[in-house]
Amino acid sequence: MEIRIGVQNVAREIAFESKAEQDEVVKLVEAALGKGTILRLADDKGRQHLVPADKIAYVEVGESSTRRVGFGAV
Repeated sequence: MEIRIGVQNVAREIAFESKAEQDEVVKLVEAALGKGTILRLADDKGRQHLVPADKIAYVEVGESSTRRVGFGAV
């Protein structure tokens, strides 16, 4: 699943793939925002991404899309 996190006052978003289920990610985001703690998510390579909840602008959680290459990739 693809996760994108927008951080306040930062031009680039944090984007990574995760093996976590969508409901699990939503619960972690809601808990971090509710308590004002750090959002901790792991990607599919085992790296941890830590974002302070008070700096989160948005979180997008969705299915991974396959990238198409070539002239017929419209």
